[in-house]
Amino acid sequence: MELAADDGLAVATRGLRKTFAGVRGRRVAIHGLDLDVPAGGVHGFLGPNGSGKTTTIRMLLGLLRADSGTMHIFGQPVPQRLPHVIGRVGAIVESPKFYPTFTGRKSLSLLADAIGTPQQRVGEVLEEVGLADRGDDRFAAYSLGMKQRLAIAATLLKSPDLLIFDEPTNGLDPAGIREIRETMRRLGTEGRTVLVSSHILSEIEQIADTVSIIGRGQVVAQGAVADLINEAGAGGVDVGIDSPEAAVAVLRRVGMTADLTADGLRVSGVDRPADITRALAAQGLYVDRLVPARRDLESAFLQLTQDDQLGASTPPPPSAPGGGLPPPPSAPGGGLPPPPDARHTPHSADEEGGR
Repeated sequence: MELAADDGLAVATRGLRKTFAGVRGRRVAIHGLDLDVPAGGVHGFLGPNGSGKTTTIRMLLGLLRADSGTMHIFGQPVPQRLPHVIGRVGAIVESPKFYPTFTGRKSLSLLADAIGTPQQRVGEVLEEVGLADRGDDRFAAYSLGMKQRLAIAATLLKSPDLLIFDEPTNGLDPAGIREIRETMRRLGTEGRTVLVSSHILSEIEQIADTVSIIGRGQVVAQGAVADLINEAGAGGVDVGIDSPEAAVAVLRRVGMTADLTADGLRVSGVDRPADITRALAAQGLYVDRLVPARRDLESAFLQLTQDDQLGASTPPPPSAPGGGLPPPPSAPGGGLPPPPDARHTPHSADEEGGR
């Protein structure tokens, strides 16, 4: 499928495929990936470890070469036209890297000079991420959350339309997570597109407008967060009772689906909760709590990626014959350098393919 510039998508991939060489032969990390990221707002990119999130992001940024398929950023094919669109993209991949003895302001000032951005933007972006009063502190003195916010400030220097964050809250304490969450939410409401990969589903549910869920190298669901939660079906009923094991046995005998939980049991597939109490009371078992289970993004995610969670071994589809993507365009001096704000550290092929 060819994508036009007016499709309303910030990022789109079609039939994307990537394999890595390993000790047991080539392993498929991404196969047939069709990803749509609407322009504007926050888009969550979710998947179990090893599902291919980081691999996909690196291919979009020209840091990895795809075997086949197509990728577009704002309607422009990449990597072919990546140099023409990279000015509209800011990205953080892996942990931020700055000189520990430099202040946050000096680090941003040097970066602004390197990318041809006016120095007045340094103060503006420090204010935007809440570091205006700490800009003259050394990077080494920053907390993990402050370091991540400084990295976000670096991506904002050139006022990008698309921001790509790969697991931005990894290693942060609850306060740091809240700070990054609020920053991403604010950026999305400003009209920018924020693509954030994460495994912290509760955080994504709070900030994302839309999500894509990836499993075993393919998109298994995407759309508005509320729609995906509703499509996951009823959440069931949580039951509190003194004898949960006996209650599970009773409910299963009458054809209900019941499973033990940490504080009782959950019954699913029941139209009327009163049927639960009636069945249990007939056997002398009485409930002390009966509440509808909340449907959330985590429930939808686990349902959609259950094969990944169980380690399904269904082989991926075979390689498409021929037709691989061309290598990324070369810059003077050899190779396309990552944008100044795309921080990353090298990985082996096996490590890359497992994320």
